Amino acid sequence: MLRSFLRALLYGPLAVQLRRFVAVGAFTAAIQMALLWLFVDSAGVNYLLGATIAIEITIILSYILNNAWTFQDSQNTGRVDYLVGLLKTNIVRGTAIPLQLAILYALVEWLGLLYLVGNAVAILISGLYRYVLDAKWTWG
Repeated sequence: MLRSFLRALLYGPLAVQLRRFVAVGAFTAAIQMALLWLFVDSAGVNYLLGATIAIEITIILSYILNNAWTFQDSQNTGRVDYLVGLLKTNIVRGTAIPLQLAILYALVEWLGLLYLVGNAVAILISGLYRYVLDAKWTWG
């Protein structure tokens, strides 16, 4: 059962969608990391506040890209559908913000990692959660 599930992720109908989601996620994670660095190192903002702002900016960017490319078969079109989808993804990803910030805080404050390294780990950990909820609810 586990083998067939993993095989479906690599070769099944969801494989293309999952690869696209990961590509969009990697791109927006890089944007999020750059924004976080700018907020913290250039503007002197606390890393948790900077992460929160960077996350929200990339939530919007992720929605635009995922709606156009990753979930193009179930794409939200029309003004109302598009805005409802944006609201849904904000709810989904908004619920991931405390998770991501908690992981970031723990890695920085308790383990002494650099905030950018901690943020990268937090993005990876919360990514699966975001994919499952977005795939099922935002574009389900």
